[in-house]
Amino acid sequence: MRNISDVIEGYLKQVIELSERDHIEIKRSEVAEKFQCVPSQINYVINTRFTVDRGYLVESKRGGGGYIRIKRIRLHKKSDVLAEIIERLEQGATQSMAEDIVFRLLDEEIISKREAKLMLSAVDRSTLLLPLPLRDEVRSRILIAMLFSLKFQSNV
Repeated sequence: MRNISDVIEGYLKQVIELSERDHIEIKRSEVAEKFQCVPSQINYVINTRFTVDRGYLVESKRGGGGYIRIKRIRLHKKSDVLAEIIERLEQGATQSMAEDIVFRLLDEEIISKREAKLMLSAVDRSTLLLPLPLRDEVRSRILIAMLFSLKFQSNV
């Protein structure tokens, strides 16, 4: 059974896909009411599931007429997606950042579910038994090598 965060994420993604604009604007309280949860649950979903590494931009306006705007970043070519991710990885990659990147690659249909599982296994903290910040640097280098392989061997 899916948890409430998965349900809210799925709902918001569906609204984004069905939107005729390049973004959606939501009121946190209205979404919380729809799912009968606290507004902080909506914040949690947005902060963890709609990150730049997963291909989203989020901005919010506080106050009475406040809203949260979620925009899906859509690059035209897969090679552009890979180049953008590689550039972000040059500063290192935390465990959650690596997971977000792999989920984005899966969502953008650049990798298969099998490839995603392999990538996640290779960069998991239990595999990279190194102290921080060395672990994040090694994780980043492994991901960059994988992405270069995808970019130049698949001609995407």
